[in-house]
Order: sequence, then C-alpha cells, then structure tokens
Amino acid sequence: MRLLFITSTRIGDAVLSTGLLGHLLERHPGARVTVACGPLSAPLFAAVPGLERVVALRKRRWHLHWLLLWSELVRRRWDLVVDLRGSAIGFLVLRARRVGFWRHDRRSHRVAEHGGVLGLDPPPAPRVWLAPEHEAAAERLLGPKRPVLALGPAANGRGKTWPAERFVALAERLTAPGGALAGARIAVLAAAQERDQTRPVIEGLGRARCIDLTGRVGLLEAAACLRRAALCVGNDSGLMHLAAASGAPTLGLFGPSPETRYAPWGPHCAFVRTDDSFEDLEAAPDYRERWEAGRLMDGLPLERALAAAEALLSRLGVRSGETMERGSDEGRKVL
Repeated sequence: MRLLFITSTRIGDAVLSTGLLGHLLERHPGARVTVACGPLSAPLFAAVPGLERVVALRKRRWHLHWLLLWSELVRRRWDLVVDLRGSAIGFLVLRARRVGFWRHDRRSHRVAEHGGVLGLDPPPAPRVWLAPEHEAAAERLLGPKRPVLALGPAANGRGKTWPAERFVALAERLTAPGGALAGARIAVLAAAQERDQTRPVIEGLGRARCIDLTGRVGLLEAAACLRRAALCVGNDSGLMHLAAASGAPTLGLFGPSPETRYAPWGPHCAFVRTDDSFEDLEAAPDYRERWEAGRLMDGLPLERALAAAEALLSRLGVRSGETMERGSDEGRKVL
C-alpha cells in the first residue's frame, strides 16, 4: 500500500496529526509512506515506519508550492491520500481513495478534528517515532537518571509567552527542598532562533542549574529528552505538543490561544490559562499592543500554574526524587 499523508506546516499542528498517521500504519502494516509537510515540521517524520520520503513544502508566491508538490507526486499511483490541508492534490493525482477536509471545525480540538477524517471516536492520540540514535542523544545530554523538569519558555509570538521571571519562580518552587520535584535538574528547550526568549530564564535560574538545550537538538532528539522528563511546563507551542506526544506529563500555559482547540492531548496532560478567556483577550481594544509587548500572559499568576503542576504530578503518582520511565496513554508510572 502506498500512502500519501499531507499535513501541516507548523510543528504543533503536525504533531497533532501524528495520531491519525499512526492509526493508518497500524491498520495497514507494511504501508509505504510519503509525508508532505512544511520544512520546519519535516524532521518530525524521519523515523516513521515504512517511510519512503518526506517532501518539504516551502511556500511560494501565487501558491506555486502546490504545483511543485503535484509535480513531485503525480508519477505515482496512491492507494490512499490523506490531505489535512484541504488542497486539490488528492484530486489531481492518480489514487484509489482520498480523505481530508475542506473546512475546519473550530469548535473541536485539532486531534478530534483529525480523527473525524476517518470517523474515529475516540481519536487516536499523537505520537512520536524515535530511532536509537535519538534515544542515545538524549541519554548523553541528560546524563544520570535523576528527575528532569523540562521548560518550554518560547512560543511563535511574544503574546503567547509567559513572563520569564514566572518560569524561573515556578522551577525554583518545584525543585526546592520539599517541592514536588525536589532536587530535579532543569532542562530548557527551544529552537536556536528563540534564544532571546530562553536566555532570561536560564540566567534567572543560573547556568550551573540548567541543561541548556536551546538550538542544540532537533525535533526527535528533543522528543527523546522530553519523554525522560518528570514534567514539562511550556507555553502553547510546538514543543508543548511534542512533549505531550512523547508521553511526558505536560502542563500547557494558555492566554491568547484557545485551549479547547490546542490544549496538550492526553490523560497525562493539563492546562491552565489567564483570567481572561481567549475570546476576551482577542476582543480587547489593546490586544495588538499587548501582543507586541508580550503582556497578554500577565493574567496567569504563578500560584495558579504551580498549583496546576502539583495537581498533575499528584494525579499521575509522580513523587519527588524518583526516577521515571515512559508510560502508556494512561500516563507515567513510578519505578
């Protein structure tokens, strides 16, 4: 079986689509897979079983990128085309079956929306495929098997970033003696171009306390590191979704984005948001000004995020000072 899977440009949306791809691979063992996605999300699919190629779709003027993609795909016959971009590609290549959607249901979570393409209820959870070299890289970077608190203080816009000083205070409270993750090491993850967003957190905590992975790991190495974390706390971002898909207990911080659509997915996840709803923030007359100033997340107090982190760890049975291993969809378990 030849499967063409067309998914998102953004990393977070691409991660949220992996559950559907995983379902198809389980349903069709031995399928040969081609994935078309954006260049930033392309590395996410490098270890997919049965992968033949990943086509990185770089945007061009006048939508010429779709013409170039069609030229890459038209010479083959596809048994199934799954198009999560609502493009015309599935109608313009030789195929046995096409599924996808033309309009988004913005009332639904993205994972549920993807599952609805095949009528799957409950929808399959996002996942990440790793190779031994990714696991080896994480082992080398994180070292001894002590608990790790992972932080994702960056996002694709200043408006979605929680203040750096609150990340610092949260990490200090969680890892202090008597804290929920007392003695845990702190790993900070972000892309190289997001260093300006991670620097205040690393400097606030002290470089001696942090494992600074900013720009040092690709998506799959990051996923391998995240799956070893006792907890990941991050802004609404691709990294947050990668952490959840990797199986790490994940707390998402929300403000100017809808948690009903983008909350981290799974029973090992939770979210907390600002006093104001997404709709109220977006409707405010000073929305754009506050976005540019990075002030839209000010309405999420430290104590609320700390309480949510402690509640998530308690619910999953994570106790201070114990080594973790990756669990199943039911969460994480203590060794």
